[in-house]
Amino acid sequence: MKHWWKILAVILVLYTIIFGFLIEVPALPILHESIRNLFYHVTMWFSMIILCGVSWVYSIMFLNTGRTDHDIIASEAANLGIMFGSIGILTGMIWANFTWGAPWVNDPKLNGAAITMLIYLAYFVLRNSMDEEQKRAKVSSVYNIFAFILLIVFLYILPRMTDSLHPGNGGNGTFSDLDIDNTMRTVFYPAIIGWTLIGVWFLNIRVRIKKLSHQRETELINNNI
Repeated sequence: MKHWWKILAVILVLYTIIFGFLIEVPALPILHESIRNLFYHVTMWFSMIILCGVSWVYSIMFLNTGRTDHDIIASEAANLGIMFGSIGILTGMIWANFTWGAPWVNDPKLNGAAITMLIYLAYFVLRNSMDEEQKRAKVSSVYNIFAFILLIVFLYILPRMTDSLHPGNGGNGTFSDLDIDNTMRTVFYPAIIGWTLIGVWFLNIRVRIKKLSHQRETELINNNI
């Protein structure tokens, strides 16, 4: 039963996909049925932030211990964070097209999300620009620590300091205040848990593959020596 959480992840995601389209949602002006995207858009950002947070923690742990496996977890968690963030942006563009009339508008929350993605893409450009393993790990870990801080700034702090169309920013009420009823909560919260567990599952697989690859490369180098 050590894999119970994987079974739970599949059940929760299937539950989200099915009931996210079947439950009754509030009849709200402008949003209408598009509010169902809450289960697939907002939850992607929750998963991204959690995975980037994991990456941040392991970058700090690497700088304290110098262990290669900590750097591997940090880089792979950031990689998956970008994947979930990309899905979050795409689902957000679909939603914006229905509610705001265009897939992208000049909004501080949206611009902050785009900048955050570029910051994390630069993290991988930085990693790939260096061949020496320890140097690459140290430099990218330091960068990653600041990248997560900037994520918080661009996604949560700056949008609240100016006018914004996005709920929960610029004086707008949050979905929790205005739109989500108890029926939607029965899907929304399981969706956050389910998608996050899927992310952790992917992370576990990618880390194991990366460790095996690293071990193989180390053996080849030692054999050549």
